[in-house]
Amino acid sequence: MAVAPRRIPAALSWGLVRQASRRLSWGVADQAMSSLTNFLLSIYIVRTLGAMQFGAFSLAYVTYGFAINASRGVAIDPILIRFSGTDLPTWRRAAASCTGTALFMGLVTGACALVIGLLLGGTTGLAFLALGLTLPGLLLQDSWRYAFFALGRGHHAFINDAIWAVILFPSLTLLHLSGRGNVFWFVLAWGAAATVGAAIFSLQARLVPSLEGVWEWLWRHRDIGPRYLAVNTGGNAAEQLRTYTVSAILGVAAVGYIQAARTLMGPFMVVFFGMSLMAIPEAAQILRRSPRHLPLFCAAVSTGLALLGLAWGSALLVALPRGLGHLMLGNIWRGAYPLVLPATIYLMSTCATIGASMGMLALGAARRSLRATMVTTLLIVGCAVLGAVTGGTLGTMHFAAAGSWVGTLVTWYQLRQALHESDTVPVPGWLWPGRQRGSAAASSRSKAKAG
Repeated sequence: MAVAPRRIPAALSWGLVRQASRRLSWGVADQAMSSLTNFLLSIYIVRTLGAMQFGAFSLAYVTYGFAINASRGVAIDPILIRFSGTDLPTWRRAAASCTGTALFMGLVTGACALVIGLLLGGTTGLAFLALGLTLPGLLLQDSWRYAFFALGRGHHAFINDAIWAVILFPSLTLLHLSGRGNVFWFVLAWGAAATVGAAIFSLQARLVPSLEGVWEWLWRHRDIGPRYLAVNTGGNAAEQLRTYTVSAILGVAAVGYIQAARTLMGPFMVVFFGMSLMAIPEAAQILRRSPRHLPLFCAAVSTGLALLGLAWGSALLVALPRGLGHLMLGNIWRGAYPLVLPATIYLMSTCATIGASMGMLALGAARRSLRATMVTTLLIVGCAVLGAVTGGTLGTMHFAAAGSWVGTLVTWYQLRQALHESDTVPVPGWLWPGRQRGSAAASSRSKAKAG
C-alpha cells in the first residue's frame, strides 16, 4: 500500500514530461521554419541590396515587430493563458475571435504603415508601403500559429510555415530574375506569402476569423488584454525607438550594420522563439498542476537559453573572420563584425529575462510585468541614445546591452514580488528572499485566507 502511491505519480509525471517534450519539439520545429525564413530573407536582402536598403528593410521590420506584439497582447495572450488545453468546441469559438482580433489589428496598423510610407517617401517609404499592404495577412498568420499551439496541435503550424517558405523563396527568385530587385518588392513578396499561409490556416481549422467577435473578445479579456498590450508593445518599443533614434543620429546605413549583426543571431533565435512559443502555455499548465515548480521552470528556461546564446555568440566571433562573415553578409560583414560581441551580450540578457516574463504571464501578473517592461524600455532606449551620441554605432550597442542587463534584474525582482503576492506559488529561497519565503509564506497566506 505504501509503494503504490509513489508509482502512480511517477508514471503520471513521466507521461506529462513526454507530452511536454512533444509540444516543445513542435514549437522548436515550427519556430525553426519561421525564423529561418526571416533569417534567409534578411541575408538575401543584405547581400543583394547593401547596407542602405537593408537599413530601410530593418526600419520596416521593427515596425512589423511592434504590430505583431500589439496583436499578441490583445489577441493571442488571452487564448494562450485561458484556452490552452481546452476542449475543441471551446477552442473553436476562442480561435475565431482571436484571429478576427488579429486581423483587425492588422488592418489598423497596416493603414498606419501606409500613411508613414507616403510621408517618408524614398527607399524607407517604399518599405513601409509594402509592409502596410501585407500587415493584415502577417498578423493573421501569426495568430493562427499560436491558436494551434494552444490546442496542442503544433504540427499544423509547422506545415503552414513550411508552405510560407515554399511560396516565398521562388517568389524572390522570380523578382531577382525580373530585375525588380528593390526593398518594396521583397517586403511585398514576404508579406504576400504569409497571407497565403493565413488563408490555408483557415482551411486547416475549418474556421473563418470573426471580425464580429472582436469587440466581445476585447471586452471579455479587458482585465489582461490592455495590460499585455502595453507589456508587449513596451518591450518592442525599446527596439523600435532605439532603431529610429540611431537612424536619426547615425543614418540609415548604421541601422543596416546593427541589423546585420542581429541577423547573425538568427539561427539561435530559432531555438529561442521555439522555446518561448511553447514555454508560455507550458508554464500555465505547470501553474495548474504543480505550482511550486513554476519558479524552477522559469529559471531553467532562462539559464539554458542564456548559455546557448553565449555559445552561439562565441562561435560567431571565431567563425566570421574565417570566411563565414563574407558568406553570410557579403561586403558589409567587416562593418558588422565589431558589433557581434555587444549583440551577444544583449542576446544573453534577453534570454535571462524570458523566464521571469514567462512566469509573470502564467501568474496573470500583468501589472508587475508592465512595470518591468516599462523600466527596461526606458533603460535600453536611454542607454542606446547616450551610446550613439558618445560612441557611435559601437557605443550604442554596448550601452544598450548594459541597460538590458539592468532590466533583467528588474524583471526577476518583479517576478519575485508577483510570487510573493500569489496565493498558490511559494517564493523559493534562492529568489531574492523577502519578509516571507518559500512554503512558509504560502502556508501563512493560506491560513490567513482560511481564517
